[in-house]
Amino acid sequence: MDFTQRRRIGVRSMDSAQLAQLDHRHVWHPFTQQQGWSEETPLMIERGEGVYLFDTEGRRYLDGTASLWCNVHGHRHPAIDRAIHEQVDRISHSTMLGLSHPGATELAGRLVEIAPPGLDRVFYSDSGATAAEIALKIAFQYQQQRGESGRTSFVRLRDAYHGDTIGSVSVGGIDLFHATYRPLLFETHAAEPGDAGDMERVLAEHAGEVAAVIVEPLVQGAAAMIVHPPGYLRAVRELCNAHGLLLICDEVATGFGRTGTMFACEQEDVAPDLLCMAKGISGGYLPLAATLTTEEIYAGFLGAPAEARTFFHGHTYTGNPLACAAALASLDIFEQERTIERMQPKFRLLAELLAGIEAMPEVAEVRWRGFLIGIDLGEHDPNLRLGHRVTLAARERGAIVRPLGDTIAIVPPLSISEKQLRELMAITAESIEAAVASLSTATRA
Repeated sequence: MDFTQRRRIGVRSMDSAQLAQLDHRHVWHPFTQQQGWSEETPLMIERGEGVYLFDTEGRRYLDGTASLWCNVHGHRHPAIDRAIHEQVDRISHSTMLGLSHPGATELAGRLVEIAPPGLDRVFYSDSGATAAEIALKIAFQYQQQRGESGRTSFVRLRDAYHGDTIGSVSVGGIDLFHATYRPLLFETHAAEPGDAGDMERVLAEHAGEVAAVIVEPLVQGAAAMIVHPPGYLRAVRELCNAHGLLLICDEVATGFGRTGTMFACEQEDVAPDLLCMAKGISGGYLPLAATLTTEEIYAGFLGAPAEARTFFHGHTYTGNPLACAAALASLDIFEQERTIERMQPKFRLLAELLAGIEAMPEVAEVRWRGFLIGIDLGEHDPNLRLGHRVTLAARERGAIVRPLGDTIAIVPPLSISEKQLRELMAITAESIEAAVASLSTATRA
């Protein structure tokens, strides 16, 4: 089908086969092995309702990934829909370089209210990776401008993931994602996740050269849900204080209720020097991110024009009015629907359901905190793609889940009901059994 025909017919008039053909011909998907993708029929999601997604054939699926961990209150929540529609009637975008607007201003105040104490300044961007990149650049420039010119490196955790820009990849530690780009990356030092003693060793070895430590608090999501032991984050905060370092907490995945409090830092009474947030900030509707920092750090960028202390960083869609409107509506919903309070009985139910799954012979381990769940199926030949087989089996049964290698990630919207949670976990268990059975058949073949 040539361009003229497509334009005449229109994408909305295409059937599923035509859409699949068009996708295979032109779309390059993120984190997707494209050869395998081109050999399968794409699942085309056309609409959403609550915790459900619907494909172009009208089939319904439980959104077991919260649309990549960002959907909070469900799809098409009337309050967020209404807020976006009302904002469209005023303006959809205006730059924040040299201008401001009411939505971004109000949202900044609201974010400061709910963030850990001391985080009084808000720098907007549009994704988790940019929020982390901004935190790294602020930390580096702040150290330089206060006379700590030797502090040019960062400490990260092994198997860390903070996004896919060059700066955020530099503080990442998942070789599958990051090894190819190693010649492009700046220096970092790795500490063992959850081991405060190892963090102390790394900081002592590199005293005077580290600008900041960056961590995902409580749970390292993309690392297949590595859960840190109680007290670890608090210990890292105290080590940073002792060494005069900044602490960056990347709450892109863990923030906005995902671990059972608004931010994971709260559970260990930790206030970082820089806090990264994205994903759930707009309720999962529109791209928006923010990096929060202290008044002290902000003051380090003040000075006469000739001093060039400006933070030279920005994005075209920084603080987009539509995204800010969605975020403000989402925060209202947190209060009105008592979202976090209503999650607590779901966690108790989830503990029961996951205990049953962990007892399955096909499952090696279950790691979870709040609604960040990793079901580890053990080590298998990567060419057999066991995790991917589970996702396909789950689709057949009416749920969307996503593999992290051979660990199945379950990250539902916070609004999921207990009945829906039971259904999601039952489908997951059935899909694991079916996938392992198919793996046995494939291995014999």
